[in-house]
Amino acid sequence: MSNDLQINESRRVMAEDGERGAQRGIQSIEVGGTLLQALVHTGRPMPLKALAQEAGMTPAKAHPYVVSFGRLGLIEQDGATGHYQLGPLALQLGLIAMAQTNPVQLATPVIEALARRTGHTLALAVWGERGATIVRTAESPAAVHVAMRHGTVFSLAGTASGRLFGAYLDEAVVRAALEAERARAQPGEAGMPAPAPLPDWNAFEGQLREVRARGLSRSEGEVLPGISAMAAPVFDAGGRIVIALTAIGASAVFDTRWDGRLAAVLREAAADISARLGARRPG
Repeated sequence: MSNDLQINESRRVMAEDGERGAQRGIQSIEVGGTLLQALVHTGRPMPLKALAQEAGMTPAKAHPYVVSFGRLGLIEQDGATGHYQLGPLALQLGLIAMAQTNPVQLATPVIEALARRTGHTLALAVWGERGATIVRTAESPAAVHVAMRHGTVFSLAGTASGRLFGAYLDEAVVRAALEAERARAQPGEAGMPAPAPLPDWNAFEGQLREVRARGLSRSEGEVLPGISAMAAPVFDAGGRIVIALTAIGASAVFDTRWDGRLAAVLREAAADISARLGARRPG
């Protein structure tokens, strides 16, 4: 093929790619990728027959893909059992992806979309030296919304975000934080209600068990009368809580039901972010 013909052919392919946008792909790679997805989904080594079935193909069709993935290091076969599992290259890819992923950066566009979807202010809180601390907010598009400031520290025992971290952090960390909050407790300012007395550890531990059982934490008028909040946990690949995904709004229009629409939306969003951070979905 002459140089002119090669250039014309290249231009033709590029033009087709431009027309199709991001749709052009290699079907065989996508088909074989279902085997990798199956190993990720099950989280355990599998014989070829079970792996193929999980991926929706026959063992005969799956085998060539497994061989090629094995040569690349994406899949490896256990010499003793013959079962297949993710290989060393898959592990390296996962570790590099986790190192490059910033949980707050990943979650920021999510809360912006949630604020529009729910009509409530959304906040991201991380655990800092003094407790759960707001690092990102997305204000509600509603005419009346709750404004939150970056750097605000939530009470451990008196807020949805605080109790959420309390439920999933190490007990020693939570006990120390509760005592530190007790030492900092001050009477309410003029014109403001006095803060509720902090619970003892036994009572607080019961609250934390409920948070873990629900997978959510909520607050109704604790910080300010007429203001409610609900928070869902975001976990990293090690199962550690890294973010409290918190919705805040006026109690009159805020759905605090455990099985309500807002609860479902927060659970789903937090689970999606967690999955992108490498956490396994429950079930």
